[in-house]
Amino acid sequence: MAVPLSLESLHGFWSSCCSSWHALPDSSSASLTWTASVLLLSLAGLLWGLSRKSRPQRKLTGVRSGVVCPPEQLKDDLQNPKGVANAYAFERELAVPFDVRDVRVSKLLVHPIKSCRGSSLQEARYTPEGLENDRKWCIIEADTHTIITAREVSKMVLITPRIEVDATSPYGGRLVVSFPDDSDCETFAIPLWPTQEMLADWPIIEDCTMFRTYLVDGYVVSSTVDDDPDSSSRTPSEILSDYFGRAVHLVMKGPRARECPPTHAFPDLKETAKFQDGYPFLVASEESLEEVRRVVSAFAQDESPEARIGGIDRDRWKDGGVEIERFRPNIVFKGSGVPFAEDMWRQIRIHPADAREATSDVSRTFTLVSKCTRCLLPNVDTTSGTRDAAVPYKVLLKFRRNKDPARMSKPCFGCNAVVGGEGIVRVGDRVEVLEWATGIGV
Repeated sequence: MAVPLSLESLHGFWSSCCSSWHALPDSSSASLTWTASVLLLSLAGLLWGLSRKSRPQRKLTGVRSGVVCPPEQLKDDLQNPKGVANAYAFERELAVPFDVRDVRVSKLLVHPIKSCRGSSLQEARYTPEGLENDRKWCIIEADTHTIITAREVSKMVLITPRIEVDATSPYGGRLVVSFPDDSDCETFAIPLWPTQEMLADWPIIEDCTMFRTYLVDGYVVSSTVDDDPDSSSRTPSEILSDYFGRAVHLVMKGPRARECPPTHAFPDLKETAKFQDGYPFLVASEESLEEVRRVVSAFAQDESPEARIGGIDRDRWKDGGVEIERFRPNIVFKGSGVPFAEDMWRQIRIHPADAREATSDVSRTFTLVSKCTRCLLPNVDTTSGTRDAAVPYKVLLKFRRNKDPARMSKPCFGCNAVVGGEGIVRVGDRVEVLEWATGIGV
């Protein structure tokens, strides 16, 4: 934007006015001088604002402009023992594509009830709405219908849902929900796939609210299935209300499609999900986790002012022991050889481990639609239910923000994904990169 005024032109304007006013009577001259002074100050303020707007704004990209880092140099950087200084190794653009070696699925995690403990599986069915039974249920406030997460109630991670598949059951099996021993809450079981007769008796809530933005429908789970005649007659909502200390409901996702939000890379995204935060799948790699561990350990051991992180327990985190379960991914990869390689993948295909030839099946094709921006939930210890004051969130802020163009202030770990169809994914399946994103990733 061009600025027509300058401080020099304003000074000339002021001087000419002063010369003219000297010829006026004293009273008129004083009045005009006061008026012109106010006008001059207003124009000077306007000029200052316009000049600031006219300056080119530095665009934050999380990448050092013009610097392209090949993977081999990146690997050399990672071997550098200078821990904290090396935490910023990824503030450079990667040259893509690069060799990702033999990438395999190393872990599959399903979280049946949102924010409760997950289960590790050897294989899982999937649909475009995610892994089977993943975030199919959630817990809501009985009065406001707000979906509760471990961000607010950290001890939710100690509730353990366990999937028991039974082909002979009219419900396809049970979801068995248990609690810590000291909670005095009894275990209960609910149907994996309720019959239509059951659902007809379950109240449906149309406005389960997520992040005060998304409205999702859900059935209030009102029946249990238990072969033990001495089991509790209380409903799941009553048992959970005791655990939470207030009235809550266990809810199963209803029939109405819940649309996923668009992303920076896919503004016209048309996908649906269940009770996941945003998207059907979250993927991450073991190499990325190892880098987070290394940086956490570096910050815990470096006592220099530059490495100061408020609230970090140096003894607790000197070994960097962050578990992948804290990040709650669905599909974990191993074998890329480069941390955060998944940031650079736009589209991948997961081939069966025993397949002799690569398949072109779109139902096995996953599109990575955005990086996953993180909140404080990964700070919750999945074994104790306590929230750490610093790890991993404050450490991620040091080297993993400015990565997502839509939310530059948030740190990133893992990527959100959608899939082209239905199928089965197994631990050991091979990952092929079909399309790469730019050097700053998806």
